[in-house]
Amino acid sequence: QLQLVESGGGLVQPGGSLRLSCVVSGFTFTDYAIGWFRQAPGKEREQVSCISSSKGDSTYYADDVKGRFTISRDNAKNTAYLQMNTLKPEDTADYYCAADRWTGCLWGEAYEYWGQGTQVSVSS
Repeated sequence: QLQLVESGGGLVQPGGSLRLSCVVSGFTFTDYAIGWFRQAPGKEREQVSCISSSKGDSTYYADDVKGRFTISRDNAKNTAYLQMNTLKPEDTADYYCAADRWTGCLWGEAYEYWGQGTQVSVSS
């Protein structure tokens, strides 16, 4: 059974940090590119980052998170991460990881498999 499970969300003050995790099972993790998305209340889902399959040599970030967020993957643990620093209130959203059998860094909604999401709230 293919499964992606996010964790690590929570409430944090502006300027704080969180690290989201995405544990995957049911498929060969190294064959899949991983993306992180978010959806704020009343807004459409948007992609914030992606990492290529295998060693994850290729990464990409949305402009509003560039320099603050870092995506990574640990193939030995079948886990992808999103380190989020200098968080802002506008980062408040449900965050989702997604996977697709793709060599490069996949940008867009074409991911085949999705997790259930983890909530991030940035507020003082």
